[in-house]
Amino acid sequence: SRYVPPHLRHDQTSEKDSEEVIKLKRNLKGLLNRMSEQNLSSILDGVEEQYRKHRRHDVTSTITALIIDGISSHSSLLDSYVVLHAAFVSSLHKIVGIEFAAYFIQTLVSSYEKHHQTISNGSSTEVEEETKGKECSNLIVLLSELYNFQVISCVLIFDIIRGILESKFSEFNVELLLKMLRSSGQQLRQDDPSALKGITELVQKQLSEIGEKPSSRILFMVETLTNLKNNKVKKLATQNQGGEAVERMKKFLSALSKKRHVAANEPLRVSLADLHSAESKGKWWLVGAAWGGDPLVDRQETQKETASGSSSVTSSNALLKLARKQGMNTDIRRSIFVVLMSSEDYVDACDRLSQLNLSEVQQREIIRVLLHCCGNEKTYNPYYTLVCQHLCRSSHSYKVTLQFCLWDFLRDLGEEEVGGAEVIKNIKESGGSKSFDLKSISSTRLQNVARAYAWWISKDCVTLAILKPVDFTLLKPQTKRFIGEMLSQLFISTQTSTPLIGSNAKTLSTTWDRAAIEEVFIKATRVQNLAMGLVYFLSNNTQDDEIIDGTVTKFIRWATEVAKDTLRTGVDVVPNL
Repeated sequence: SRYVPPHLRHDQTSEKDSEEVIKLKRNLKGLLNRMSEQNLSSILDGVEEQYRKHRRHDVTSTITALIIDGISSHSSLLDSYVVLHAAFVSSLHKIVGIEFAAYFIQTLVSSYEKHHQTISNGSSTEVEEETKGKECSNLIVLLSELYNFQVISCVLIFDIIRGILESKFSEFNVELLLKMLRSSGQQLRQDDPSALKGITELVQKQLSEIGEKPSSRILFMVETLTNLKNNKVKKLATQNQGGEAVERMKKFLSALSKKRHVAANEPLRVSLADLHSAESKGKWWLVGAAWGGDPLVDRQETQKETASGSSSVTSSNALLKLARKQGMNTDIRRSIFVVLMSSEDYVDACDRLSQLNLSEVQQREIIRVLLHCCGNEKTYNPYYTLVCQHLCRSSHSYKVTLQFCLWDFLRDLGEEEVGGAEVIKNIKESGGSKSFDLKSISSTRLQNVARAYAWWISKDCVTLAILKPVDFTLLKPQTKRFIGEMLSQLFISTQTSTPLIGSNAKTLSTTWDRAAIEEVFIKATRVQNLAMGLVYFLSNNTQDDEIIDGTVTKFIRWATEVAKDTLRTGVDVVPNL
């Protein structure tokens, strides 16, 4: 080969690299132009192929530039278009890894801030300002959708909102806030209601400082934010034109995690300050890209925090000691226990549990600890019931764990064959039950757990199908009592709107709701053996002795007949379900 002088070799390499990048850009642009909901999976395959052929940074930076340039349009984009690209980014976050999402988010936020600063400074003509406004608006929608798809956490979104509020309270900023609330308002309230409350108070404070009468648009934004804080906006997601597209893409992403090897699952919990200081302090969210800072300064700050938080540490230590006493034999269980014991209410507990950043497998321990604490209370405490109900609404995996925990509990009661042959085999091979290995079940624990499950079944956290493996003709005495108590409490729970209500005549409505009972028991008819087993149990077991109040006893008898009629009718009408 021909000799190339050293001073010319770099130019030759750069020229070759430039040609590869141009070819890469052309290939990726072709993939993005063809992308739709129907072929998203094949487009991801094409992008993975590009990652195998080219340097990872080149592919990541090129995709990022193409998407942000495409979203930064001079006109308003269809919500479904933005949702599709957000789902694409979320897919790459899962497949490629956290480094892709980190680069994309940092570039996106930088681009958004640049456009927003241009509008805030008023340094453009009217035409340019309108164009820049659309770019900024489209980018904020993309950021919101990335939050919906679990690429980023609520921390960054709330930081962006605060940044908007700290700037001029203009019509344009109000429009940005409305777009964010429409796209991800309900999710923000669910993830951090206290932060949303703080945002609402900040908006109202700024509103009071406006000398002139606020515009109708500003008033509408304030009303929307207030309703969201108070959970009065029940159909906020449907107001977003891309709401249906979001749901479809969430299903796609859920299926993607099951079909492919996933490199990253958790959202990036970076703040706006983290992104701004990335160059000076490093990127702690990326392995090997963090900077430790000045150890002397860090030590001084740590000492101050230790002094100010000594009382909090003492309280936590006491709870940790109690957790060990309660049999919490892992760090995960102890952390969950401390959160449950120190939370203000069930909403606060759910928020703090989500901040533990547990994996899906570790989240199962939440239900186990909940049931343990619920059973150990001297009297029934609906706090645990409400926490679990809230969790089941957020993820189906909690419902599955509830089912397995009930089977564990029934095995503790002596029903050794509950759970299926494979489950029994695994338990025997592992040397015992996976629960807290209770040697005996007290009557208080039995009643508390029965009442909790009754509420969860009545509110569709789980269905009666969880009793599918139970043989109702061969039940142990303690199991008979447990299921009888659970069914009696289930009848009562169908007539009430809160688990705080007890089993007495004053709490029952004078008019009994037959449809509510039918709705619960008709689901059991999908499994014919279960329906027949429940009819057998309800016909041969009563809980009249447990419930002294005559009115309640009368109601239980009436509800039992309604349940049996529903089960018989359901099986007769649809025998093959």
